[in-house]
Amino acid sequence: MWKLLVAFIVFAAVALFVLKKNGGNVDMGGEKHDVTGGHSEAAASAPAAVPASAPEAVSSASK
Repeated sequence: MWKLLVAFIVFAAVALFVLKKNGGNVDMGGEKHDVTGGHSEAAASAPAAVPASAPEAVSSASK
């Protein structure tokens, strides 16, 4: 029984140490239903990249 108590104390000490190292920024608010999906606005406004091989494939298919 005393081993369980010691194990709990060690586990609690490690947990407190990790929380203090991280700054304790733990969000206990549950799931967030963000419309943007967590992406930044700069990434959302960036134009989509077109694959470089797409125009070549179209021109070679029309020959």
